[in-house]
This record gives sequence, C-alpha cells and structure tokens, in this order.
Amino acid sequence: MSAISHAKDHDACVPGAERSAKSTILETGASMTQDFTPTKNICAHLNAFHIYASDPSRPPVEANHYCGHLNEDVRQCLLYDSPNPGARLIGVEYMIKPHLYESLPQDERRLWHSHVFEVKSGMLVMPQPNSLVPTAVWEKAETAEMAEVIQLYGKVYHLWQVDRGDKLPLGQPELMTSITAEGQVPDLDKRMDERDKRFAGQGVDWRRKKEIRQDLKEMEVHQDADWTWKKS
Repeated sequence: MSAISHAKDHDACVPGAERSAKSTILETGASMTQDFTPTKNICAHLNAFHIYASDPSRPPVEANHYCGHLNEDVRQCLLYDSPNPGARLIGVEYMIKPHLYESLPQDERRLWHSHVFEVKSGMLVMPQPNSLVPTAVWEKAETAEMAEVIQLYGKVYHLWQVDRGDKLPLGQPELMTSITAEGQVPDLDKRMDERDKRFAGQGVDWRRKKEIRQDLKEMEVHQDADWTWKKS
C-alpha cells in the first residue's frame, strides 16, 4: 500500500461533508494574507512508532512528527497519521535535553521516554524529501539529526486513537512512550518493513539505518525514564 492510498483510507473514516469549492477558495485566500509564523520553524519530518503507556500490549501506532526548535534545549512536534494531504493531527511531542529532564520532579520524569533504541534500531527515520537531494548527502544529514535526537527525552500524548478506528478524537489524551528494547513489540521488524515500503524512494531502510548508527554516542538513560516498561 502506498503512502497516498494509506492516507485516503484514513480520510474515508472521518465523518463530515467533503470540502466545498467555497471553503477551498476561502482557505486559499487566507493562506495568501495571513502569517503562520509559529509553524514556520518546523525543520524536520521524523517517523517512528509509539506505544500506549497505559497498555503496552496494544499494537504500536505509527506517527509522523513535524518538529521545530524552541531553542537549543527544547523541541516541539506536531504528530500526524500520515505525511499526506488530509492527514489527521493525532498528537504532540516535546523533546528536551538531559539537564532539563533531570531538573524535573520524579513523578514528571516518569512521563518521559528515551530515544536510544528508536535511533539505534533504525525505527526512527527522517524520510528524504525529494530525489534532487543526493542520497549520500541526505543520509549524512539524517545521521547528524539522529545524533542529536538520541540525546533527548520525549513526552508524547496522542489525542486521536486512530488505531482502534475512532472517527473523531474521543476521550482523554493518552500518554504514549517509545519502544526501548528488542522483543517488547511482536513483529516489529515486519511493521518497519511495511512502513519502509510506504516511503519507497525516500531513503527509508531501517536495516541500513541500524547499521550506520551503531557508533552514535548514547546518553546514559535516567532510571526514571521509560517508566512504562519498568512498572509492567
């Protein structure tokens, strides 16, 4: 299934009338006259899988992260269920450096997760935007980005449980976490293979990423992080 058809399947699940020509015209006009400054600092598209902190036995949820820097120590990301037009906004993630994480109280620290396994396993990827960028150049840029992310803690909430077929964002926000070790998620390799196929032609190959990231410097993960896997 292509990334585009993947998005269309999701669109069909959302109730409501198809966008009218009037709405399209009004939105086009607004986009030409308004300033969307807060969204203009988005500088990275990342793709990975999240786990429900309340029930890690539930299947992982694929999320496309569109991230920007607030400063050198804090990032914020909008999460979508696909990278295509009509994608649903399903959550948000914040990422911070260790010195900020360590300043938090213990109850708060337990809400955050590490990214070490996500990066080293090749699960976290930054799809190549277009074929005009040489693969070698993009791979170098992606690896440099991963060297940064591997040193960050993340806190993520999903607002729309698309995995269970919700047609609208229902219920309370769900705290999510990362996969932190082999064997936590059945058939993870298969899920990553399916994801890679949807990004065909965009340099997404988790096995290749895993190979070239082995020498990235890991941070020492705080004992309070990744609490989901320690309490279960």
